[in-house]
Amino acid sequence: MSASSPPAPSRALVIAAFATIYLVWGSTYLAIAIAIETLPPLLMAGVRFLIAGVVLYSAARLTGAARPEPRMWRSALLLGALFLLMGNGGVVWAEQRVASGLAAVLVATMPLWTVVIERMRGAPTPPPATIAGLLAGLAGVALLLAPGGGRVDLLGAAVLTLASISWAYASIISKGQPLPKSGALSSGMQMLAGGGCLTLVGLLNGEATQLASAVPSTRSLLALLYLIVFGSLLGFTAFTWLLQVSTPGRVATYAYVNPVVAVTLGWAVAGEPFGLRHLAASAVIIGGVALITATRRR
Repeated sequence: MSASSPPAPSRALVIAAFATIYLVWGSTYLAIAIAIETLPPLLMAGVRFLIAGVVLYSAARLTGAARPEPRMWRSALLLGALFLLMGNGGVVWAEQRVASGLAAVLVATMPLWTVVIERMRGAPTPPPATIAGLLAGLAGVALLLAPGGGRVDLLGAAVLTLASISWAYASIISKGQPLPKSGALSSGMQMLAGGGCLTLVGLLNGEATQLASAVPSTRSLLALLYLIVFGSLLGFTAFTWLLQVSTPGRVATYAYVNPVVAVTLGWAVAGEPFGLRHLAASAVIIGGVALITATRRR
């Protein structure tokens, strides 16, 4: 190893970061559903990331992180738009139409899109096991959306699919972007950029009028606070750091743990319906994703 190579990250820190994106992010789907009960969705998400971004950026700069270069802000804007405006914003908007647990299941298709996008960008043809996992995941989505009882709202499902594709693409290109060495500074910049985009789109969508006439409940405000502290300050920081020290394939494993957490909480806390068809489709999707990520890790 060369003298200039950075030290390997602590194993305990890596495990803690994975546990955060596995468990905390799984719980954020229910928190989003509660927050948007009385708060406009895109403005809620914008405020969430702007506050978290200010905290992270300020903390990083006060503890010695260098002032970011203009090219780093351009990268932060690109990734913030892909991860937070299109990715998280799509989830928040779609949860007006799709139950939180099922939203998590559809977002779990993200590793499938990672495989497709990497192949389109010139990666070698994936091995048969990866292709089998891809087909299984798509079959699970088809089962979930097929006509009949318990079908998921199609528009909501389409937005969730686009959100997953955007998140997958951002995960792939993030390693090639010029970003600060400080993970906190990088996360804060992306949150500021993404939160600004979400707020702007929310205002253009007329959500300011909705906010002015709404009376936010204590329940929704507490959910927003949870999203800021745990979903953003802890969760997104852990995610962006893992993208720098691990591989997109390993990081993507959160996608088949989050739905289990989200579905369980949605059913137990919010009383969201989850029938046999949903269970079967979810099992097929998560099984396909698990097969893909296990193959990619080998």
